[in-house]
Amino acid sequence: MSSGRLFTSPMFLGFDHLEQMLERASKTASDGYPPYNIEQLSRTALRITLAVAGFVMDDLQITQEDNQLVIRGRQADDTQGRVFLHRGIAARQFHKAFVLAEGIEIAGAWLDNGLLHIDLHRPEPEVRVKHIAIQQGSSGGAVRAPAPPARDVELARDLPPVAEEELFGRE
Repeated sequence: MSSGRLFTSPMFLGFDHLEQMLERASKTASDGYPPYNIEQLSRTALRITLAVAGFVMDDLQITQEDNQLVIRGRQADDTQGRVFLHRGIAARQFHKAFVLAEGIEIAGAWLDNGLLHIDLHRPEPEVRVKHIAIQQGSSGGAVRAPAPPARDVELARDLPPVAEEELFGRE
């Protein structure tokens, strides 16, 4: 029986938020207006460019809502008193959302010749290695007691050495 989930393997722990992000992205990706480009400027820099001809800066709003970059455009209605024989240029509003990976920062935005540019930066990830101590005994899943105090370790140093055969039972 399929649950409709992507990360069903028991090896994926804590990835529920990724499924939610993918679902959110699929809902917002259906509308192709306004057209846009995404460029990779370097290993750590991206640029989103939206074609927003006819919009001025006051018509546009860019926000970061949690892990989403949201761009909204709403033009003022300036059709009062005008008679159109043909109206092929629609003054339409839009809402475009991009899901951002954790750590992506918005570096800036500017409007130039009908193109809205938004620069994004991904800082280099820090390599983190954490050593996990292994302790003797079984706790049945309970939280283990902290490591013994240093003086107990010093007492163990005073014991006579044990032969490797005694430890590993050589045959």
